[in-house]
Amino acid sequence: MVDFSFSIYDLEYFLLIFTRVSCFVFIAPFFSMKNTPARIRVGISFFTSMLLYQALTPAEVVEFDTTLEYAVIIMKEAVAGLLIGFGATICTSIMNFAGSIADMETGLSMVTLMDPTTRENSSITGVFYQYVLMMLMIATGMYRYLFSAIADSFQLIPVNGVVLHGDRLVDAMIEFLGDYVIIGFRIVLPIFCSMLLLNAILGIMAKVSPQMNMFAVGIQLKILVGLSAFFFTAGLLPGTADFIFEEMKRMIGSFVGALQ
Repeated sequence: MVDFSFSIYDLEYFLLIFTRVSCFVFIAPFFSMKNTPARIRVGISFFTSMLLYQALTPAEVVEFDTTLEYAVIIMKEAVAGLLIGFGATICTSIMNFAGSIADMETGLSMVTLMDPTTRENSSITGVFYQYVLMMLMIATGMYRYLFSAIADSFQLIPVNGVVLHGDRLVDAMIEFLGDYVIIGFRIVLPIFCSMLLLNAILGIMAKVSPQMNMFAVGIQLKILVGLSAFFFTAGLLPGTADFIFEEMKRMIGSFVGALQ
């Protein structure tokens, strides 16, 4: 006969684990997409918490005297889960940044559509890059690394062991902002160079034949050359995703270090 009995301490300890995991799933890439049903996210959080609870028990007793102290512990676990997930989520915004630059250079900056994952207007190239990144995240098994990261965080940051170091967190964000610009421009560099060369050619042609309307011709050529460069560089996207995944791992490690 299966025994489902448990003590109040077991429930309190499980809820702390569930808080960190559910906050992570709420904000982590792919799992936080708006088109992911809420019951799926709750189910993933619950069963992951059950597995972690079985792996972590027996554990040290979480000491508290009042309900307010327990609420503070829950808030600390929620902050830990949110920051770990946020460290991976902000890296996906690099793709939107690269797509915005590509659309601005090719003359498609006014072409926007609603991204069903975020329910916000985004550039068409940024949305494409974002979906390719999500597809590669599933194909390469990067989602398994995200779950292993939240599982390993309980070894590095035990339950009720969160200590927020603001200086480390600020240093990690400053370093990320530098990588944000560098990686974004590296992604869009082929299209940017093609547009730079095309602008030089159009400038020379404007001097050679002033009677030609370079404004009307240039708009069409920019779209044509931009889409051609976008097509020929599509095969480089898997290598581009490696940059994003490495940045995710570094940011998760930095945020976990800021919580120890």
